[in-house]
Amino acid sequence: MPKTIRNLYFKYLTYDKLLEAHSKSRKGKGYRKEIILFNLKQEEYIMWLLEKLQNKTYKHGGYSTFYVTEPKLRKIEKSKYIDRIVHRWLVDNFLGPAFIPQFISTSYACLKGKGMHKACLDLQKEMKHCQRIWNDYYILKMDIAKYFDNINKTILLKILKRKIKDKDVLWLIKEILYAQKREKGLEIGNYTSQMFANIYLNEIDQYIKHILKVKYYFRYMDDSVLFVKTKQEAKEILEKIKTFLKMNLELELNKKTQIFKSKQGVNFCGYKINTYRLKIRDKGKRKLKEKVKQLKKDIKQGKMTSKEAYKYLAGHLGYIKIANTYNLESKLFYQEDDDIN
Repeated sequence: MPKTIRNLYFKYLTYDKLLEAHSKSRKGKGYRKEIILFNLKQEEYIMWLLEKLQNKTYKHGGYSTFYVTEPKLRKIEKSKYIDRIVHRWLVDNFLGPAFIPQFISTSYACLKGKGMHKACLDLQKEMKHCQRIWNDYYILKMDIAKYFDNINKTILLKILKRKIKDKDVLWLIKEILYAQKREKGLEIGNYTSQMFANIYLNEIDQYIKHILKVKYYFRYMDDSVLFVKTKQEAKEILEKIKTFLKMNLELELNKKTQIFKSKQGVNFCGYKINTYRLKIRDKGKRKLKEKVKQLKKDIKQGKMTSKEAYKYLAGHLGYIKIANTYNLESKLFYQEDDDIN
């Protein structure tokens, strides 16, 4: 992929590329009604989509809205399945190849080979290193206020245009970005939104790493952590970051942003991380215990089988596997009521 994208829209606009995007979009979700219905006329739908994108009469459809409560209350705006194929095609063929290579190595969200586990393990590894070289040091923990809601699309487009010079690709990006005709805010449920959000905050990543010269810095979407030797250094860096965010990205840090001593450890990606321990936070433990308790009750009442319950828990078990959780697992799974095992 060249440094800038020029005249590539129609090169990658093929039936096979759209079919590939469909295959990736439906992975693990083939049981959903909308995907089952799409599969029944797969060739017809993809040919229709291909024609719409070729003659640029494609219009992004509407959204369905719902709310999730974990890890916090969030509004999810879900696009139609055929639009999600377009999102995947755009990210895989243009946005990803153009921007991911320039991301810093310690940006972890929504990137292949990265994720929460690697973010936490890498951070803990550097905590050990900083303890060896500094003994005591300071942690600056930052969280951006209502990040997805506050992304400015005009600023985002300016960033995108630095590498995307293809007018047809830009047309499609604008069609997706402005489908809901608002100047600020990205839809959390969109596959493109994850990439756009990473591209947007790559601006602050580059500033912190290359202008402020902070060596130990980690970001998972809008949640970031850095290590420095002194509290004064942390304060000065924080003020510079606040100014950069406001002036360049129209963003602000929220009240959870703080500076503290390294011996306190740090909350990151749902874990409490210290130099030699990595634990699930108390809030996460409570929720997991409640889930297991309810599943055991459902099994006893015949509402589900042990196999179904374990499948339901699979994601949560993956979440806790890197943490020091022997005592937690014993309480959850190995007491007298062990129906899930």
